[in-house]
Amino acid sequence: MADRHADIAIASEENWLKQYYFVRTAFSAVWVALAFSLGRHSPASIAALLIVYPAWDALANYIDMSRSGGAVENRTQVVNVGISVLTTVGVIVALKLGAHGVLGVFGVWAILAGLLQLGTAVRRWKRFGAQWAMILSGGQSALAGVFFIVQGGAPMASAIEKVAGYAAVGAIYFLVSALWLSAGQLRSKMARTS
Repeated sequence: MADRHADIAIASEENWLKQYYFVRTAFSAVWVALAFSLGRHSPASIAALLIVYPAWDALANYIDMSRSGGAVENRTQVVNVGISVLTTVGVIVALKLGAHGVLGVFGVWAILAGLLQLGTAVRRWKRFGAQWAMILSGGQSALAGVFFIVQGGAPMASAIEKVAGYAAVGAIYFLVSALWLSAGQLRSKMARTS
């Protein structure tokens, strides 16, 4: 009986994680579309999009952390929420000081958030499996962060395009993870019925 309750709890958490990955995919896809459309024509749109992206990451990580056992069980996400909030503030400050610092702020954030995402994925792998795309995403994010720092002097229009490319790759990783979890659930369901 206890095993059945544990299996139900894991299935519920896995369903949440799959939905979370699909929502992250959808948000990133919309954000990238806006970055490549509005972001090419309006400095105000560029600024708003650059502020919204890390703010959304903070909110998304907070909701996931809350739904996945809370702060005690998800320390990497607690730190990630804090770093994303600080990054949002850092982007606002960098925008006021000039465009050259925005990519530097995003670079530091991408490195730290990527490493924390990698840590979260490794921890989740033990419980759910299907985290290889999130592990790759975390590693890729850290590498992209280094690239952002090196490119820190790029003009604002170029900065939004670089961050949009980063977000697009992230959306693909979230989509792959959601689909991988869906396929695993389907395989499990088919195994139980056969």
